[in-house]
Amino acid sequence: MKNLKLAFRYANALYDFSLETGNVENVYHDILQIQEVITTHKELKPILESPIIPKDKKQNIVKEIFQKNISNATFQFFTLIIKKNRTPQLLMICRQFIKIYYRNHNIKEAFVTSAQQLSEKKIQYLKASLEKNSPYTFILHFSVDPRIIGGLIVRVDDYYYDASIQTKINKLKAEFSQNAYAVGF
Repeated sequence: MKNLKLAFRYANALYDFSLETGNVENVYHDILQIQEVITTHKELKPILESPIIPKDKKQNIVKEIFQKNISNATFQFFTLIIKKNRTPQLLMICRQFIKIYYRNHNIKEAFVTSAQQLSEKKIQYLKASLEKNSPYTFILHFSVDPRIIGGLIVRVDDYYYDASIQTKINKLKAEFSQNAYAVGF
């Protein structure tokens, strides 16, 4: 909980600073890039989080990887994170910044699970259906789980819509197991 509050404070400060300087979109894309690089290159995260590796070495690594690819404001923020020994919370700060950005731009994330990969036409239909009577723009994240047999499971915030075949089968099994029919009728 303490780390989440800390991450929110740093993310909020970065968002406010980027808003004041008119760099919100650039910083948002930089944060997405930083998050992607750290999560895809598994060896980078332990290096950044290690208390044994000196700050100047971390700074050199970050400079080599990111300085040419991100805005100066984001790079300076990254430098501050290293200087304050907050690199173990960097991914959490990135996630909090993205949440703040989404909240201020009326964007919601929808997590969709299907039995197989959806076609582009179905994805567009689903996105249009979600946005139809909503003030939000949706970013869809997809996962495939063949165990649901067919249909979809959609989660947005605390809302959970399960239209999977597996759930329908489980409901039917539960109904039949209660045996509402009288024997000998």
